[in-house]
Amino acid sequence: MDTGDDRVRFDVEMAELEALARAAGADIVGRMVQRRPSVDPSTLLGSGKVSEIADAIKESGADAVVTLNPLRPRQRNALEKQLGQDIAVMDRSVVILDLFAAHARTSEGKLQVEVAQLRHRAANLIGASDALSRLGGGIGTRGPGETKLEADRRRIRLRITRLEKELSVVAKRRHEQRRSRASTPVIALVGYTNAGKSSLLNALSGAKVFVADQPFATLDPTLRKVRLNDRIYAVLADTVGFVSDLPKELVAAFRATLEEVVDASLLLHVIDASNPFWERQRHAVEAVLRQLGAGDKPLIIAWNKIDAAEDFSAGVDGVALSAKTGAGLVKLRAVLAAALSEMGPAAKGRRTSPGAS
Repeated sequence: MDTGDDRVRFDVEMAELEALARAAGADIVGRMVQRRPSVDPSTLLGSGKVSEIADAIKESGADAVVTLNPLRPRQRNALEKQLGQDIAVMDRSVVILDLFAAHARTSEGKLQVEVAQLRHRAANLIGASDALSRLGGGIGTRGPGETKLEADRRRIRLRITRLEKELSVVAKRRHEQRRSRASTPVIALVGYTNAGKSSLLNALSGAKVFVADQPFATLDPTLRKVRLNDRIYAVLADTVGFVSDLPKELVAAFRATLEEVVDASLLLHVIDASNPFWERQRHAVEAVLRQLGAGDKPLIIAWNKIDAAEDFSAGVDGVALSAKTGAGLVKLRAVLAAALSEMGPAAKGRRTSPGAS
């Protein structure tokens, strides 16, 4: 929905939403934009626009509607009732959660995504307070006086508790792994999704990490040892890409994985220099880093994809390079080595105690 605040920003966010939806497996059959001073509290869009969407669904055969604006539970419920129960209604956060679920490969990643989905579901449950469930008495239940909504929330809390116990075991194991490499400095690659972090990891280390031109192609952290010069080696840690307004459930669920960022000796912020809206993406990454408590860590900027950028100059605050062509990689290695040398013993990083996700 365009509220008229910033049309350029709106167009960028809509294009990003479509890219996220396609990466999640959706086929985009149409786009509908509404300009209004504020959202409708009941349906987000207003009755007239809902009717227009219903007609478009019949004409196109669509089976889902995705909104850029966040949906409140009652708004989603109202839209589903008016558009039809067989039409899935979701907002941007749900699309990102689905995308993470589709791309999670390791057991840890799958656990983290499920926790995030359950937390989001719990926060968005809606139900009638007088709709009594038929639960019987017994240990662990509240009997027939418990509403279905309360029962659903309780089941979700129990499942989250079990999953978090499993993740705590993973977190402890990851902590031990970090301790085992404490003598080697760690450089964490951070950046907006699809900025080319995995491509840069491959270019620097000779690895063959999966790369795709789509958001969140890789979720699970990848560690590779790299030689920066004759004396200095480091571990490169490729982490999940960031995105503006990343759902807080995902940040919380992936905290154990993102400890690689918090514990790193140095951050390498990869920015897509060919993206005309790189400044917006840069601010989004910096916001997530602050949220993780890593906003003040030593950081070097890598301006990636200069081969596709027009009239780009990195200025004095970074290294211009192309992971695709190899341009600038020699300079980047030298800059990273110099930064670690200046840090001295501090380059071993700050080690934290293990904890649950």
